[in-house]
Amino acid sequence: MEPILKALTLKEQLAEQFRVHRDIICRNDTPFISQARERSFHRFLEMGFPGDHMERWRNTDLKRALSVDYDLDVEAPASKMDVSGILRCNIPHFNTFLVSLYNGWYLSENGAWITRPDGIVIGSMAMAAKQYPHLVEESFDRIEKTSRNGLEALNNALAQDGIFIYVPDNVNAGQTIQLVSMVDYTRNLFLQNRNLLVVGKNSRLTLVHCDDSLNHQPSFTNTITEVFLGEGAVIDHYKLQNINDKSTVINTTLFHQASNSRLSTHGTVLNGGLIRNDIYVDIDGENCMADIFGLYLVDKDQHVDNQVQVNHFQPNSVSNQLFKGIADDRARAVFNGYIHVHRNAQKTIAYQSNKNILLTDKATVNTKPFLEIYADDVKCSHGATVGQLDEEALFYIRSRGISYDNARLLLMYAFAAEVINKITIEPLRLRMDDLVKKRLRGELSICDQCVLNCSAKENTVSFDIDMSKI
Repeated sequence: MEPILKALTLKEQLAEQFRVHRDIICRNDTPFISQARERSFHRFLEMGFPGDHMERWRNTDLKRALSVDYDLDVEAPASKMDVSGILRCNIPHFNTFLVSLYNGWYLSENGAWITRPDGIVIGSMAMAAKQYPHLVEESFDRIEKTSRNGLEALNNALAQDGIFIYVPDNVNAGQTIQLVSMVDYTRNLFLQNRNLLVVGKNSRLTLVHCDDSLNHQPSFTNTITEVFLGEGAVIDHYKLQNINDKSTVINTTLFHQASNSRLSTHGTVLNGGLIRNDIYVDIDGENCMADIFGLYLVDKDQHVDNQVQVNHFQPNSVSNQLFKGIADDRARAVFNGYIHVHRNAQKTIAYQSNKNILLTDKATVNTKPFLEIYADDVKCSHGATVGQLDEEALFYIRSRGISYDNARLLLMYAFAAEVINKITIEPLRLRMDDLVKKRLRGELSICDQCVLNCSAKENTVSFDIDMSKI
């Protein structure tokens, strides 16, 4: 562990750490990757950390997050750890292939590099640089040339580990792969994770990616995940974020779609101090489908920022965005949705919707849907709403003998359920349903009088309500 000084000198300290530990950081690199790191770090020094001088960062302030004393971890854990003892998934009947990032380093009870009988490869990004150098080099080259902000350049320079998944052509991965990114350390970690997923032609993969923490120490996690869908490939991707209130997570995910591919990505934010999700979808083939769904529940002084950009480069494809949020107390939520239909992308269908509920007059939501269309034969729409709970609906529910507090919970749950029901894995959907109910009741507290009974309880309460009125 190497300490990093406070915000005013953070950039300079990172520069010093990179120079001192360059050999360790680059030890698994090909010469090409090492050179890409060097160029990316100079790009970070030029760009600095993103701030309100950048349009896409105008509503998210990193000053507080960057004022913490952090430790930069340049060495993998020395001792072998019992992953199953640390990372226990409590979703009933949810059988997954479990891998993890523990304090930024890849860990798996199945080993650091797995080649399955069907040809699927799952392993550490550090190992992938040796086993599949051409794929890793292409990824580092792309990020180096297209970094939109200093954090993306910084990740390209400092990232040492993450998960690598390769699915050959014409293979169905079958069992869901679950990646748990866990932070658990007595000091404050500054993490740079890098993930790369490549799914071949006519292949299928389901991935559940969870961000979690075991303690209440501040941390700063900056992650880039690149996902490639070959021609006819299908990916179901789930991102679940439930970290402590002192942590910062900057998550950048880039999807690249070839012709006839199908993408479904779901993001759920249950808890966190400052969370930002940058999602880029490049539809670079015909007859593609991209569904991008998100749900965020924030309270106290939490901040969540979802930035979505869908680029339609080719004709005859469909994209659909649906994001919903509930903000309580002094929480802040941001949504920027951008659909870019290029000149050749005729007969594009693209929809975008962002809906928000404010529970107090101190909670705020900044939403900005945006269309940029250069083709003339398209169907595109966007919309955004920010409002409060419907008083008429509250009155209707209370007239059925339900208390005011429970009526509010029912309305909030009905609002969120539209996104939850998009989850196609039944055990995961049931578990997320439970967690959202508990979250809406207030930090997973127990309330014997609540009508939103979770499946873990023995008794449930049923009632007839015309949900069309809500």
